[in-house]
Amino acid sequence: MRIVEVEVVPLTGATVDGGWPQGHEPQENLHTLVQIRTDSGIYGWGGCFTSGTLVEGAVALLWPLLKGQSGVEPERVSETLRQASFWQGRGGAVEHAISGLDIALWDIMGKACGQPVSRLLGGNYRDRIKPYGSILFDEPEALSKTLESVVARGFKAIKMGWRPFGRRNRKFDELLVRTARETVGDGVDLMVDAGGSEQFWPHGTNWARETAKMLADYNITWFEEPLPPDDIEGYIELTRVSPVPIAGCEVLTRRQSFLPWIERRAVDILQPDCTKNGGLSESRRLAWMCFDHNIGLVPHGWNTAMGLAADLQFSAAIPQARYVEHLTPCAYIDDLTTEPFTIDAEGNLKIPTSPGLGVDIDLGKLKRYAGKRTVFR
Repeated sequence: MRIVEVEVVPLTGATVDGGWPQGHEPQENLHTLVQIRTDSGIYGWGGCFTSGTLVEGAVALLWPLLKGQSGVEPERVSETLRQASFWQGRGGAVEHAISGLDIALWDIMGKACGQPVSRLLGGNYRDRIKPYGSILFDEPEALSKTLESVVARGFKAIKMGWRPFGRRNRKFDELLVRTARETVGDGVDLMVDAGGSEQFWPHGTNWARETAKMLADYNITWFEEPLPPDDIEGYIELTRVSPVPIAGCEVLTRRQSFLPWIERRAVDILQPDCTKNGGLSESRRLAWMCFDHNIGLVPHGWNTAMGLAADLQFSAAIPQARYVEHLTPCAYIDDLTTEPFTIDAEGNLKIPTSPGLGVDIDLGKLKRYAGKRTVFR
């Protein structure tokens, strides 16, 4: 079974604001799907958390290495792409593209074997998992209304992130967190994401330590990205003293970049994003590194239906999984698949058990959001 075609599909028209100071408009392209086809007719879908322009350029670089490769050897093929593009890649947009290709190859592998990807990743530790609705912070009244709408969708865990938290003063930050806890009550898990990967993040370890103390008073499940993503020494010190677990590393690519954070226990919870960090192959390796170092792992997933599908399969196959991130509302998740993701009465998502990633893209729905497609063959 050989790879004969890759299609790059930028998504546009329903992009959710990611919280950056300049905001994001619906027509911006932050997410891209890739489809790999084989000479047997079996195809696989993957997703990249980066723009179609960057994915197109990276796939153009990688296609001579990918064309004709086996469609049922995802780890070897993706590692070959990584090694062979070392001098032009070593992370960044090339690794983002490899991530989507790797996910698509696992989808093909599962379909060819007639098995869910989770089983091929090593086996199922669970058949369902709690999603947390991922939203941005807002002014208190608007935040309360948003939280009520997320709870109404069935979520029993919610993460609030980025502006205006951490952008004004401590008193306002506490008002936001208190508003959230009073709105949802004690029966909903709450997480806080400071968004320290925003450009020119102004806060250091002292701010993060004192903020963590405040969050502990409201039973916050974890404190995410409280510092800039390169401040490993700050994270080490903060993780040592924080009364709430510290989470981070969503921006890293390649397993080697994560190693110092794991070995030095810089975070309590590692958050690799399989649509950026090298795909399911790299994420699986990271999960077992974390397990051996007694560090938690929750996949980052501010992305699409294929990213969520990959996270579900991944989370089924690792022993320490507790949550998956579920951007909500998001048309690229809610309005792209042939069958919708459905939260049950206990606030869990059932992990698909059909072959591959267990979900498929509805091509008619995809037309609404597809930008200019590029096909490599």
